[in-house]
Amino acid sequence: MGEIEDAIERADRESFTRQPPKTLKAQIGYLIRKLGSAKAVAQEIGVTADSVNRYRRGARKHARPDVAAKIDDAVQARWQPQVRKRRRRQAADTGGITVETRAKFGYTAPIGTTDDGRFRRLTVHLPPTYAQRLFHARETGADDREMRGIIAEGLKDVYFQDGGVRAMGLSDVEINDIDYMDLDF
Repeated sequence: MGEIEDAIERADRESFTRQPPKTLKAQIGYLIRKLGSAKAVAQEIGVTADSVNRYRRGARKHARPDVAAKIDDAVQARWQPQVRKRRRRQAADTGGITVETRAKFGYTAPIGTTDDGRFRRLTVHLPPTYAQRLFHARETGADDREMRGIIAEGLKDVYFQDGGVRAMGLSDVEINDIDYMDLDF
């Protein structure tokens, strides 16, 4: 996954209304209910079906750290899908999306002005249309470059051009190097 996909996933996880299961036994039970069998869970987390059944029965109380991380990620990825969907729909319809980032922005500007890219720390609220485009791109399998382009276009319109009030000669904005990026919706 790319930086944008990771940021969307983190924002999704912040919208949980209840905490996901914490114990190994409860996590495995949840995954078995979601995936249908111990074999499917075993394939997902990279262990044998016997190990999954031992976790489920409580015969093994702790998994190896790498397996425990995979189990936790699998649970978090499937936890409260309707809550996630509702929050994304709300952001795309009315709320918009807030982008907080420290990244290097490159841009194309008229001759005689500076076009040197530099690191900037920005916190910008983008209108719902950009959230809608970003979520649609993610659902259709767009790569990180395409999603960066959507966010860069939103930052160009809202931050750099201030809704059409300034920097009208600015034609393209690119997000080149992302130090960190967080999204909130």
